[in-house]
Amino acid sequence: MLADNVLELLKNEISEQEYNRYIKQLAFDEKNSHSDQKVFTTPNILIQNWIKTKYSKKLAHLFEVKTGIKPDIKITLKDKLTNNLKMAQKTDIYEKNKPNINTILNPSYTFDSFVVGSSNQFAYSIAKSVAKKPGVVYNPVFIYGPTGLGKTHLIHAIGNYSQSLGKNVIYATIEQFMNDFTYNLKNQTMDRFREKYRSCDILLIDDTQFLSNKIQTQEEFFHTFNELHAAGKQIVLTSDKPPKMINGLEERLKSRFEWGTIADIGIPELETKIAIIKKKCELDGINLNNDVTNFIAANMGDNIREIEGAIINLNAYATLMRQEITIDFAKNVIKAQIKEKKKNITLEDIVKVISRELNIKPSEIKSKKRNKNIVEARRVGIYLARTLTQNSMVSLASFFGMKDYSAVSHNMKKINELIETNETFKLRVEELKNKILVKGKED
Repeated sequence: MLADNVLELLKNEISEQEYNRYIKQLAFDEKNSHSDQKVFTTPNILIQNWIKTKYSKKLAHLFEVKTGIKPDIKITLKDKLTNNLKMAQKTDIYEKNKPNINTILNPSYTFDSFVVGSSNQFAYSIAKSVAKKPGVVYNPVFIYGPTGLGKTHLIHAIGNYSQSLGKNVIYATIEQFMNDFTYNLKNQTMDRFREKYRSCDILLIDDTQFLSNKIQTQEEFFHTFNELHAAGKQIVLTSDKPPKMINGLEERLKSRFEWGTIADIGIPELETKIAIIKKKCELDGINLNNDVTNFIAANMGDNIREIEGAIINLNAYATLMRQEITIDFAKNVIKAQIKEKKKNITLEDIVKVISRELNIKPSEIKSKKRNKNIVEARRVGIYLARTLTQNSMVSLASFFGMKDYSAVSHNMKKINELIETNETFKLRVEELKNKILVKGKED
């Protein structure tokens, strides 16, 4: 069939992941197609919008290559003509209100695909609330945290949820906003720019920290913010730091960003990283055993984007080489992505990381206190010091405030027993070890 041949050509031009996730969802509607128009159906609005935006022109071109005629490509919903009245009503609302601009949202970034843990629970709850009641409960919302922990995922989830309900959503990075502003200012088309950003129901802006020292753009954004807020429209912003910590940002903007709710996304705990890896594998059809999953969680750091990239890379290698993903295979493939380690780790490096991660004061780790949490932190410190440094047991006893080397030996025996019998504890120690090595590299 012609349509199958065209999709096969497209398959050769895009990644296997994109093809399997989006293009495989297409079904050719032969009954409603003709030489000047080709109709495909998709299972939901999000995939429909994604394919329309990214692949319509390419599909038209490939049909022209095959037939000499360049058709219009129409992407419709599979359920549009079924008895599912609710879905049909939502689709009609969406089509009527769809903005005339290309707001590209990643359809895989939804609330269902976001893994919730203690480090992101508050930000997730706020995001879901504003998606359900935009402009009502929290406005603006400012989500901040280090790179790669899920801020972009959350605002795309807000956008996807809202678009499925017919809301006019604008998503842009602050760089895109600035480029748009500069282009329209230069071409004396600011009315068009303002119509685009001020007529939406929900404005989603990523990487707000890059507004720093952009005086003209800050002025325009200030007025855009005021217009939307006064009209009861929802504003959601992300940044790598809270408003008050963004240098070069006007005080009046900092003040407005703090009007609503500020939510941070923190470093994910080990259990959350493991859950994220399993969720990613489930969504992408990747099969990783527990050993590989645990290895990635403990050794790839805290950047979720990098972890997901490692999983995709690992699966690509396994597919190309027709190789089962074993722990040895995984270690070999992603070793380049695991940061280079510092050879000369100091005892202070070790105590600093353990103190931060286990919330124990450095002075307590090196004290004679016998509280359970302090004893465990001290034992972990001794174990990692013995593993990562050349210090003798005598010097470790002196450093950790212990009687003599036999006390160090006793603690090593205890922690080795825990590592052998408690998989969760073993993973936690491995993660701490990796963070110490990464900290050493950064220093």
